Amino acid sequence: MSIFGSNQYNSQPSRGISLRFIIGLVIAGIGVVSYLTHTEINPVTGEKQHISISADQEIALGLQAAPQMAAEMGGVVDQRDPREQNVQRIGQQLLQRSDAGKSPYTGYFHFNLLADPQTINAFSLPGGQVFITVALYDRLENDAQVAGVLGHEIGHVIGRHGAENMATGNLGNMIVTAVAVGASDRNNGQFAAAAAAMANQMFQLKYSRSDEFEADHFGLQFMSQAGYDPSQMRRVMEILKQSARGSGGSAIFQTHPDPDARIDRIDQFLKETYPSGVPGNLTTGNALRASRQRDVE
Repeated sequence: MSIFGSNQYNSQPSRGISLRFIIGLVIAGIGVVSYLTHTEINPVTGEKQHISISADQEIALGLQAAPQMAAEMGGVVDQRDPREQNVQRIGQQLLQRSDAGKSPYTGYFHFNLLADPQTINAFSLPGGQVFITVALYDRLENDAQVAGVLGHEIGHVIGRHGAENMATGNLGNMIVTAVAVGASDRNNGQFAAAAAAMANQMFQLKYSRSDEFEADHFGLQFMSQAGYDPSQMRRVMEILKQSARGSGGSAIFQTHPDPDARIDRIDQFLKETYPSGVPGNLTTGNALRASRQRDVE
């Protein structure tokens, strides 16, 4: 008798599938329990967040990753460059004159102007490392717009978005692993694992973009408190739209929501916060020389 027709052989895969399914459930359960039990209250926002690392660990991670991130984008602009000095000045103003200064990261913020002339982007690392590329800076027109961009990135740090996304990513990876293990002996196991991985990626992308809206709100709040006209954040979005149609790099659009959606949120903030119009004491600051030179050309 062929062994392929024996009852003993046919029963083994069934037990194997059942065991893998149980293992998959255990892996998923561990991931969910770990995610749900590691929470902290954000000292600035008061929000309960799913985070598995401390503020000190965030700071250490950011400091460790910053040199590599800078090197990959042309390095940091020389400190004698007026643009670099302006980024430092405006960044410190935001920390000293707004609620941003109340965060546990205040003494660890550092603002970096990167020499990359092609990639239009700004980003931050957990713990207070903030970056803006020359490609983006040279498209901005005044100090208020710089303050809006830097305030947005400060918002990511204070909102602990990086740490939140790490926790969410760990949970997603555990779920993907659980599905892969549980479905590994089935004909459609590979498809199920791929579907789970795609769902995890889409979930994290959506989550990241919701963070962008929150960071925009922080940016508007911080720049206003520091004395800058928050309506200039709207102009930043228009500049980003224009750059997307041009020849410059637009890495910022890979994770950030569409500028039109962000403009709608900005308009809502301005209407609710300043129903009679933006006060006259909120300024655009100094005009940026690079922008004036482009207008002449």
